Amino acid sequence: MIGINDLKSGMVIRLEGKLFSVLDCDHVKPGKGAAFVRSRLKNLDNGAVIDRTFRASDKLEEVFIDEKTLQFMYASDDTLHLMDTESYEQQTIPKQAVGETVRFLKENMEVTAMYHEHRLITVTMPITVDLVVIQSDPGLKGDTSKSGTKPATLETGAVVGVPLFVQPGDKIKIDTRTGNYIERVS
Repeated sequence: MIGINDLKSGMVIRLEGKLFSVLDCDHVKPGKGAAFVRSRLKNLDNGAVIDRTFRASDKLEEVFIDEKTLQFMYASDDTLHLMDTESYEQQTIPKQAVGETVRFLKENMEVTAMYHEHRLITVTMPITVDLVVIQSDPGLKGDTSKSGTKPATLETGAVVGVPLFVQPGDKIKIDTRTGNYIERVS
């Protein structure tokens, strides 16, 4: 059990029998009255985000998480086939474990899997990925990064908005959290 003062972003706690990841916490000490903590928690089972306020007297159960680096091999139907980079064991997980970011997953990419008591909780993609543009409309002479965007299909099949100067064959950096174009990679 931990006190509220020990609560930090990134921790995993058990609350009402469910596992939650602490996204954000704000320790508040008002001029009058007892201190408290405002927090945003993500349910690791269904992905729902809740806001919760804890009093200074509350105690929470911290949950310890094992992290493993897995390498993506291939996808089939609704499953992903991954290999543990240390033991070389193959694992099959549902695509839902990765969420929306699965559209940026390409072969041989490494992801981080989080386990609690040998049960997969979630899979985290790298924050940014470099992908090749397969198809996009041609740009016009004089196009700049400020004049707008156009859709581009990436090597994984994902479609993202890119600046007008990006051409097929260009390698670009994508933020997997938002799905937004960051920059062209040389």
